[in-house]
Amino acid sequence: MAAFPAITALTHDEHQEHHNVNPKHAAPKFLIVATLCAASLAQAATPAKYVFFFLGDGMANPQVQSTEAYLTTINGGSATLAKDLRKPENRLNMSKMKVQGMQTTYDAGALMTDSASSATAFASGLKTKSGVIGMNETMTKSYKSVAELAHQKGRKVGVLTSVSLDHATPAAYYASVESRGYMNNIATQLTQSGYEFFGGGGFASPEGPARAGDTSNNIWDLLDKQGYKILNTRQSILALKKNPPKGKIVAINPTLDDSAAMPYAIDRPATNVSLTEMTEVAISSLFAQGKQSGFFLMVEGGKIDWACHANDAVAAIGDMLDFDSAIGKALDFYKQHPDETLIIVTGDHETGGMTVGHATTGYTAYYDKLLDQTNSYEHFAANQWEDHKATYAKGYQWKNPKNLANNAAMVALLNDTFGLEWASLNDYQKEKLEDAYDKSMTKTDTAPGQNNNSDAENTLLYGSYEPIVVTITHILNEIASIGWTSYSHTGVPTPVYAQGPQAPRFQGFYDNTDIAKRLAKAMDLGVNLPSPK
Repeated sequence: MAAFPAITALTHDEHQEHHNVNPKHAAPKFLIVATLCAASLAQAATPAKYVFFFLGDGMANPQVQSTEAYLTTINGGSATLAKDLRKPENRLNMSKMKVQGMQTTYDAGALMTDSASSATAFASGLKTKSGVIGMNETMTKSYKSVAELAHQKGRKVGVLTSVSLDHATPAAYYASVESRGYMNNIATQLTQSGYEFFGGGGFASPEGPARAGDTSNNIWDLLDKQGYKILNTRQSILALKKNPPKGKIVAINPTLDDSAAMPYAIDRPATNVSLTEMTEVAISSLFAQGKQSGFFLMVEGGKIDWACHANDAVAAIGDMLDFDSAIGKALDFYKQHPDETLIIVTGDHETGGMTVGHATTGYTAYYDKLLDQTNSYEHFAANQWEDHKATYAKGYQWKNPKNLANNAAMVALLNDTFGLEWASLNDYQKEKLEDAYDKSMTKTDTAPGQNNNSDAENTLLYGSYEPIVVTITHILNEIASIGWTSYSHTGVPTPVYAQGPQAPRFQGFYDNTDIAKRLAKAMDLGVNLPSPK
């Protein structure tokens, strides 16, 4: 990575050359360095007018590297050859940005943070405990986000996400609540924010409390009272690119999943707006209203995290590509306004313990094996698998030794949807699939299902996911050379990428709370974070 150049020991001759430099020859080099430093300081002195903050939820280095390996493969190259991996067309927009750094992700009470506390760190420069948004860890004081501070200074503000608008990460930019589960309360505060643009998913609990202790407001009524126009068709949302609004907008995709989130990019219906397209619309809208004042836009790739929780590499990579394409729209804007535009990209934590490599593949990789997966785990479970189970579950005998192998329809389904050929699998892979198939086929709303494994084995193998579905993605990923260690978040540091004026502030290795503090300085908000409400 450009931000971490290799450190090598000097040879004896190099030491001699270093000590024997003629001062007359050294002076011009010193002047060049001094000039470059002065230029850098001059650039850093210019506040950023247009600021983009891209957050890949669940994204760390493994997600970035595996996506670039996948991209290399679909572009006709090899994920095992450096000459192919290094081609510009096989690199993500984020990893080609000029300034790079690294940040730690732990929160006030956990090495493995959750998205509420990490978002609070990014938004308010504050360590808090998991599940808390915009408040300190004792939940006795609320704090302003950089978005709120920017809005108070007259900047236009937008918040985009591929999950619901009242989810933990977007919430940290406009709300303060004791629990991320109070989604009606969060949405209520969204309506009061006055921000100019919200877009992506919908609301998880728009007409009543999500749980005990939550508020019970009708969010649609509140949005209307606050002057927000709600758009929920592809045509009406995309029309904003050529005809930017003068008022406040909430742009919600027409097709959402059960959690009011956008479907995975790999499953996106043609009637939906991608995160990339939504970003382009938001840029047009905010720029039209904020040419003089500037703007702040937060964009979350939220379902990268969900795919990694489920250990589905292809679904995660699909959302990574959409997220990175959205970054490309910001870079297009940057090219038009290079002296005024700052772009920051990072992840809030890593999810799934994703690894680039696996015990069964050694030092090689087979990313071409991923290309035949046609849908996400979620789509498969709700459609092809549900139909299959409805057809074959009646009278199922789980103790039969080869239930899956003897079901031609399921064998075909493995091949058609994931590219897994039963005959090419090894005995252990077949055994794992048979056990998972038995448990899934016998599982009901009131019974956990049965197979030959102990409860402890099943917990390790499947977590809370559909046994057959997560086993399929595990095996496909392992064949490709991708491993997983968790169904939760992990505590590894995550990369930071930056470009534009003030970008040098984001070099180095630092804490996640420093991002908000540095953003506040980069935007010249005139306040030190954390800033109490």
